[in-house]
Amino acid sequence: MSSVPSFKTLDSIYDPNAVPKQSKRYKHLVEEFERVHGRKPEFIVRSPGRVNLIGEHIDYCGFGVLPMAIERDVVIAGAVTEEDTKVRIANVNDKKYPAREFDYEGKEKVITIDSTKLEWSNYFKCGYKGMLEKFQLDKPKGLYLLVDGTVPAGGGLSSSAAFVCASALAVVTANKLSISKTELTEIAIVAERNVGVNSGGMDQSASVLSEKDFALHVEFVPKLTTSSVPLPKTNPNLAFIIANTLVTADKFVTAPRNYNLRVVETRMAASFLAKALGLPEAETLKEVYDLYFKEPSSLTEKEKFSILLTKALELFPEDSTNGKGYTLEEVSKLLGLSLEQVQEKYMSRFRVETDYYRLVHRTKHVLTEASRVTEFGAICKESHDEATLKALGDLMNASQKSCSEDFMCSCPEIEEVCEIARKNGSLGSRLSGAGWGGSTVHLTTEDNVPHLILALKNEFYRKVYPDLSEEELEAAIIATKPCSGAAVFTGF
Repeated sequence: MSSVPSFKTLDSIYDPNAVPKQSKRYKHLVEEFERVHGRKPEFIVRSPGRVNLIGEHIDYCGFGVLPMAIERDVVIAGAVTEEDTKVRIANVNDKKYPAREFDYEGKEKVITIDSTKLEWSNYFKCGYKGMLEKFQLDKPKGLYLLVDGTVPAGGGLSSSAAFVCASALAVVTANKLSISKTELTEIAIVAERNVGVNSGGMDQSASVLSEKDFALHVEFVPKLTTSSVPLPKTNPNLAFIIANTLVTADKFVTAPRNYNLRVVETRMAASFLAKALGLPEAETLKEVYDLYFKEPSSLTEKEKFSILLTKALELFPEDSTNGKGYTLEEVSKLLGLSLEQVQEKYMSRFRVETDYYRLVHRTKHVLTEASRVTEFGAICKESHDEATLKALGDLMNASQKSCSEDFMCSCPEIEEVCEIARKNGSLGSRLSGAGWGGSTVHLTTEDNVPHLILALKNEFYRKVYPDLSEEELEAAIIATKPCSGAAVFTGF
């Protein structure tokens, strides 16, 4: 298993166009480290945020997704001391993130993390705790650290996973520990749960395991596995823009009608289809897919998804609500369960609120979206001609249409940003993340990036958010190419 790479040049990590800006940033980080800690840094580690290119709301249904690491990242400069085991952590943005100091609490406890408090250094403590629980050191090195993060918090680009992964890597590097990229990922996934985040693993996988110029296919069944997907070399070169709508949905308030409801609807659909197809009981649509196509065949994955969807649409009976969905009484009949059993099975853990259960819509989205992920990956691997960008863009646009119409997780601002982008040279535009707000991702060509960014600023941000500062505007729109995953940088 490969270890985290060490690079001497920034062009091994970032796109060449980003290197001049990153050179200044790293130089500033080193200077600030010396000013804050009175010594020179001995190492620099970085771990990036991620954007999901395609594959929305299908991970909890068991199907694979296709994220990529982005230029925005968390970088930590560090130096060690043998004199004590204290951790002295500061941030380049010291007004927002004040310096902290804490000490190692021994092999059993490692460090105390109060997850009830919104405290920035808790994310470092997660990585610190995860690594030292694994390696059980008698006396870990004392640390001097300076953090610089450019992944916007709350934008759906996994700033927390980037910080935890970088923190874990800083502890590994400081203590000269040996660990593979896969082990680092697995520890970071579990470690982040110390701040109350129940992560499925896509974010950490993308942050650690991604390679420059590659997207990452992440599969969850039967276990978490990843494979690199080369993004095609086209003329002109492809590029991605991430635009945050700045719409935030309060997940705690909206989950019963949004996220939690979608999970329940997809599981109800899986249970019904397994029963209707004469298959063993299934919790997810991926289980239905695997059971239905259990025997080897010459069918392509695209053909399989099409066959299963056609069959599913034949099996779902008409509803009594003129296409709006099934009433709870109708769901109970579909599943062969009493109303009390339906409530107990699907709604006892997480509260759900709805008048109708849209099992047909959700099934249609999940199966077509899972098919689009495999098709996107196949185009990337096999096609490098003029039609490639259009084909990828068409899949992204179809994904957005499905998210909007069948999964109903879009919002007016997402639709507006996508429409403006398409009119200004985006070949494919879609939401990225849970939806109902958050970020969008747009496929365009390298030469069109300045024009597209300007159009989004003028036609969306300056009209919808006239009081936005230039700094906030710069943080809202990100031009990026697939960057390297977690790495150690030694060229300073």
